[in-house]
Amino acid sequence: MEDLINNLLFIIQRFNWSSVLDIVLVTIVFATLLFLLRDTEALVLLRGVFLLVILITLLTSLVNLPAFTWLVNTLTPALIFAIPVIFAPEIRRALERVGRISDMDFLSRRNSRSTREETEAMLKALTRAAGRLSERRHGALIVIQRRQYLTDYLKTGVPLNAEVTPELLLQIFYPNTPLHDGAAIIMDNRVKSASCVMPLSASGVLNSLPERTMGLRHRAALGISEVSDAIAVVVSEETGSISIAHDGRLIRRLDTDRLYNSLHAFLFNDAIPGKKNFLTTLKSLIKLKSKPNQEDKS
Repeated sequence: MEDLINNLLFIIQRFNWSSVLDIVLVTIVFATLLFLLRDTEALVLLRGVFLLVILITLLTSLVNLPAFTWLVNTLTPALIFAIPVIFAPEIRRALERVGRISDMDFLSRRNSRSTREETEAMLKALTRAAGRLSERRHGALIVIQRRQYLTDYLKTGVPLNAEVTPELLLQIFYPNTPLHDGAAIIMDNRVKSASCVMPLSASGVLNSLPERTMGLRHRAALGISEVSDAIAVVVSEETGSISIAHDGRLIRRLDTDRLYNSLHAFLFNDAIPGKKNFLTTLKSLIKLKSKPNQEDKS
């Protein structure tokens, strides 16, 4: 115990501005790591590892245990090789998120290929279709491409390249039709492909919810939002509720007005990189007063 106190006093006496910078950098690294691992099963594992490391450090510092200390020092280098294996999915997801930062040509690309009016018309058609699907309790998964291309997922479906209309989306997701099982991908305001296979989410977001009414469609929506910057609209087949998945998060229980406002906020307010993140956009949506849409109510 005296050695521990002496070590602490030794550190405090030599504490200077470079030590502050050192602590700040380490804090930033750990904060970034926890942010990237949020809502994942790996976060629980990471907490257990941290707790185990703290307990072992205190045990070896307070009590003289030569054999146990030798065992810990021998096994510690092996953890360096074990960490990439244990956290492989999370490391891949983090690198994919970092890679999105370099893809900043979305605004100019969208302005050159489609106008704001066309995008708003697409959103209105999608909103009307989602409302009708919700009333009929027809399950649906619609993915809107943004900065990051979804070419690999387009190839898994049936090419359409059709204009977005409520009638088309209703026909695609009509039960027991050839295209109803899978996702419809919208790119450049057109339905490029339907019946596409999406990656399933590996996070614990759905597991933490008390309801058990969300199945593969919601997992696929979260999955595509985790590996890309796409926006996924989900209509539950069991309850008819409408949800939006974005950046590994799920906004649930939306009506048609809130759905349109949410999609509009993500596609336009968040089009400029760094202007708004998911949380600020979500806060603005909560405060946003829904405007009545006569076409949706008809």
